[in-house]
Amino acid sequence: MHMKKESGGDDMKAFLGKGAEFSGKLVLSGLVRIDGEFKGEVLGNGTLIIGDGAYIEANIAVDNMLISGEVRGDLDIKKKVEVSSTGKISGNIKTSILEVKEGAIIDGACQMSGKEKIQNSVSETGE
Repeated sequence: MHMKKESGGDDMKAFLGKGAEFSGKLVLSGLVRIDGEFKGEVLGNGTLIIGDGAYIEANIAVDNMLISGEVRGDLDIKKKVEVSSTGKISGNIKTSILEVKEGAIIDGACQMSGKEKIQNSVSETGE
């Protein structure tokens, strides 16, 4: 789980455990982990972790995402998406950085804009 380092070591703000089901809209700020079943929409600032065995049916727009379970829906991730060897995505991905481990399954289109890198390099050069 490399995301914890990148999220600044944030404390977990919410957790949906195995066997739990939730439908609705999740607005997050900070680190949130889902190990159960979620259907709806997820948005906000922070990191969303989808645990091994979790099932998510949602369009998601957050800063960072780590996927070890199954996600069905479109992802609009500002910074980084990391898909572990057990991760499955059925939907389109839009992100700056995509890291996919061997064994992961992605069924959809991927757009990597690199906006984060462009903004950082402009700031560093002073242009």
